Amino acid sequence: MSQRVAAETCPPKVVVVREFDEGRDKAAVEEMEKRCEIGQRGKPSLVTDLMGDPICRIRHFSTHVMLVAEYGEERRVVGVVRGCVKTVTRGKSMYVKVAYILGLRVCPAHRRLGIGTKLVQHLEKWCERNGAEYAYMATDSANEPSINLFTKKCSYAKFRTPTMLVQPVHAHYKPLPSSKTLILPLPPQLAELIYRRIFANSEFFPKDIDQILTNKLNLGTFIALPKKSNFKCNPSNNNNNNLLLLPPTFAILSVWNTKDVFKLQLKGASPLTYAWCAGTRALDAYLPWLHFPSIPNVFKQFGVYFLHGLHMEGKHGLRLMKSLCAFAHNMARDDAGCGALVAEVAHRDPVRDGIPHWTKFSWAEDLWCIKKFTPANDHPDDDWVTSRPTSPVIFVDPRDF
Repeated sequence: MSQRVAAETCPPKVVVVREFDEGRDKAAVEEMEKRCEIGQRGKPSLVTDLMGDPICRIRHFSTHVMLVAEYGEERRVVGVVRGCVKTVTRGKSMYVKVAYILGLRVCPAHRRLGIGTKLVQHLEKWCERNGAEYAYMATDSANEPSINLFTKKCSYAKFRTPTMLVQPVHAHYKPLPSSKTLILPLPPQLAELIYRRIFANSEFFPKDIDQILTNKLNLGTFIALPKKSNFKCNPSNNNNNNLLLLPPTFAILSVWNTKDVFKLQLKGASPLTYAWCAGTRALDAYLPWLHFPSIPNVFKQFGVYFLHGLHMEGKHGLRLMKSLCAFAHNMARDDAGCGALVAEVAHRDPVRDGIPHWTKFSWAEDLWCIKKFTPANDHPDDDWVTSRPTSPVIFVDPRDF
């Protein structure tokens, strides 16, 4: 009887949420995240290696934070969450300050204790203190635990469902851009002017696009034109956004190198899947002149190039975009360790038709959820959460990937 009373009166273990301290927490966070990467038995899972830098996915935002959750008297790290604050468009050339929440992890042995909710709530308070009016997160539309946590416990609303398009990089396959196409690199200043013009009415276009285009991870911005075009890639001749003259038909994209930030690896695949993938590579290696589209070795760590800022205009836009994607594929092909090209676009974005991809490796719906921090005002139509999209285009920040 005394043991039962003692158990009933024993206070619950305390959860403490605080900012990440690299010197103190790095090893504990890495160990905890490894335990979180163990997927369901019998099902494949995509494992992320942050290469010894727990804050690598938020490091390139000027305002960012990582929080850890400690549990019990031993102060064991059992959860983490990352976040950043930035200014983006919400359509109609309107800018708003938003928080992006990512990298939420809770140790499997400590789930169902409200730790994930507490981490998100503490992060939201930090975001509000840094001026954010909204917060959003992204997850696989099949990730019910994450969706339920944000929508049911934290009052987020399902918001947008862009499509993730993936194209494997093949060692012996080199698609050739159209012979009628001219592909030119753009100086960052000119690329910034073009992007601010064409994405002014889109959603989630970052105000600090200049910081992205000049980042060492951005391998370049490229424009595809008909060969007879007389467009000049000289920023001094186009230094005023109001006077910038764009060609009547063109395509543009930028390439972001995530392989220097993190690596991916597929684990838990069935022996049949493993054998099939290995067979395609063996056939490609034995008969390279066939240019057989083999599956890269995703069972070893591989990197990804993320294509962002994709846009096309004019009657030849579709052909020009396909040529740009072929050009980007060949860039990745020449970079050892790059296994795939990834692009994320809105369902109704016309550029989607010009992006080569494999349906088997792509996601039809990547779910974005959003929450408004400030209370509703006298103009409910001004609430981004409930308003209808004013543009078919979503600019996906490569730093979000």
